Amino acid sequence: MDYAFHIALQNRKIFYYFLQDLPLEELNRIPEGFNNNIFWNIAHCVATQQILVYKRSGSTPMVSEEFILTYKKGTRPEKEATKDDVDQVSRLLFSTLEKTQEDLSNGIFKEYEEYTTSTKTVIKNAENAIEFNNFHEGIHLGYILALRRAGR
Repeated sequence: MDYAFHIALQNRKIFYYFLQDLPLEELNRIPEGFNNNIFWNIAHCVATQQILVYKRSGSTPMVSEEFILTYKKGTRPEKEATKDDVDQVSRLLFSTLEKTQEDLSNGIFKEYEEYTTSTKTVIKNAENAIEFNNFHEGIHLGYILALRRAGR
């Protein structure tokens, strides 16, 4: 699992770069033909990781239920992100990953509610969820790159 966490960390560093480097206006921009923005995609990745690993294993997520409801699958930006929102998600990118690695090492993920993703991948345990999440975040990195190109 160390390699899976290494990949996750590399992707999250890219997300962090976008949050720190891009102006708030660009993070919030929804180009024509899209229904979300760069900020939403990054926050969605944090929420999804918490849902897939923590909620489905019956563990308490590290983010609020409000955060999950705002950024889970099927949502879209309802308001513009603020600097405080960007700062919060910037911190969560790394704290959630570190805590997940710690919790996995400590064996807290004993049960799991099996889940079939929209790509027809069956997730049977927390380890599967961590691995699948890398694929999921890679898809959203692609969306972010497309949003950047479309917004220019």
